[in-house]
Amino acid sequence: MDAISSRINAVSPSLTLSVTNTAKAMRAAGEEVYGLAGGEPDCDTPDFIKQAAYTAIQEGKTKYTPAAGIPELREALSNKLAADNGLGYEPSQICVTSGAKQACFNAILATVEEGDEVIIPAPFWVSYPEMVKMAGGVPVIVETKESNKWKITPDEFEEAMSPRTKMIILNTPGNPTGSIYDADEIKALVEVASYEDIIILSDEIYEHLIYGDSKHVSVASVSDEAYNLTITVNGFSKSHSMTGWRVGYTAAPPALAEALVKIQGHTSSNATSFAQYGALAALKDPTSKEFVENLRGEYDVRRQFVLGRLKAISNVSVVEPKGAFYFFVNCTDLGLKSVNLCDKLLTRYKVAAVPGVAFGHDMGLRLSYCTTLDVLNEGISRFEEFCRSH
Repeated sequence: MDAISSRINAVSPSLTLSVTNTAKAMRAAGEEVYGLAGGEPDCDTPDFIKQAAYTAIQEGKTKYTPAAGIPELREALSNKLAADNGLGYEPSQICVTSGAKQACFNAILATVEEGDEVIIPAPFWVSYPEMVKMAGGVPVIVETKESNKWKITPDEFEEAMSPRTKMIILNTPGNPTGSIYDADEIKALVEVASYEDIIILSDEIYEHLIYGDSKHVSVASVSDEAYNLTITVNGFSKSHSMTGWRVGYTAAPPALAEALVKIQGHTSSNATSFAQYGALAALKDPTSKEFVENLRGEYDVRRQFVLGRLKAISNVSVVEPKGAFYFFVNCTDLGLKSVNLCDKLLTRYKVAAVPGVAFGHDMGLRLSYCTTLDVLNEGISRFEEFCRSH
């Protein structure tokens, strides 16, 4: 008897976690590894967030909460979305989840029927296609162009549509490219989505990590049509260095919001109670904005440092990332598939990077700058040496 369902057999393991685990094993064996594969801030969670959670534990706030989250947090999120994003969501339209990853999966599970198609621009975050498969849907991968800064165009969107198209996933700022969609680009994509009432899953987890003159625009904010079609996903992992806390959220039109809470009630029940109080502090503590701005400033320094180094390497190319904390490096001229490339880079040069195939582009790799300038300097120097040898 085959005990594993066909849906799960179709799901691929996470290459991001695989690379991270291999690098950890090498370090445990005493090898020096320069980790440029990470997907989380390298600083600790701020003390004011830890204290809020600790206080909640001391006060006995360790029981079940409402499935959608504690009322205070949902109200604070409603205020945040109005003030920061121009979005009018009532607390009842918000569901607090165990991380933004669960928020994305809940959104897909709530809307995608067996055989429905979900359009995913590539390069994409590794989990999107696998979530779609687990929901019984069909990922439709649209290869974007480096010349368009790795962003899907309305024509590419329309060409990929079929009678089975149910959803498009947009990630702005994006992982792994760092690309940002501006208001006009979003409006043009919403216009296409509105032809057939295609749902938009808008993953905005890197909202606060944006550099230079770029601005974040929430997809649901550009028009009434956008609002009615969009499920907004966000969280605290990247902006407040809370990856292990697992607190994210969805915000959606009323009928979709009700469905999302229903799923939550039958899966994790609720996000961890005391972690929710930490997230509440992230929204309300007066020093929170200073922490986020300092984090953004530090990453901008690293971003500019790595950008200069990568642009000096003649046989790779890179689009300047405007957000998040990654570079997606086009390595086509090296002539190596991404898994082979990253394996050689790790075993011979001791640099950990994530193969591009994990993101839907097999001739590139993702480098993260969530580490110190010293590690970045040595890691990029070794990557440059690797590129010269090919």
